[in-house]
Parts: sequence; C-alpha cells; structure tokens
Amino acid sequence: MSAAKIFVRERRKGREGGKMPRYRLVAILGSDLKIKADHLRKKELEEIALAAQAEIVYLDDSKDGSGKDDDDDDD
Repeated sequence: MSAAKIFVRERRKGREGGKMPRYRLVAILGSDLKIKADHLRKKELEEIALAAQAEIVYLDDSKDGSGKDDDDDDD
C-alpha cells in the first residue's frame, strides 16, 4: 500500500501577519484519518502527518483566479 498523502493549499483570504491558520485542507488520500478542521497551521499539519505517517503535498495556488499558472508551456 502506498503512503498516505494530505493535500493542502495556502488560504486565499488569510491576512498577512494575522494570527490565522495559513493552510486549507483540500483532500486526504489513502488513510482512515479524519480531520475536523478546515484551516490548519503548518506545525499542526506536520504533527498530524508525522503521527499518521503521511506526506504533506502543498498544492500550487494561482493568484489570478483563472485556475491556470502564468508559466504554462504547452504551446
């Protein structure tokens, strides 16, 4: 069985310097892990991943809202 993965991305509405959790949980693959929070701090993610023997995957978040990266080289 492959290792479990926790997919997260940075929050879009988070304030710079604010004391708000920075990461939004997107999905969990290959584990019976159940997380009740939507927003988590990096330290919390790391501790959960360590305990669950899971890998954290940080998803790229395009800032323009189009869903496409600026550096698409598909041409």
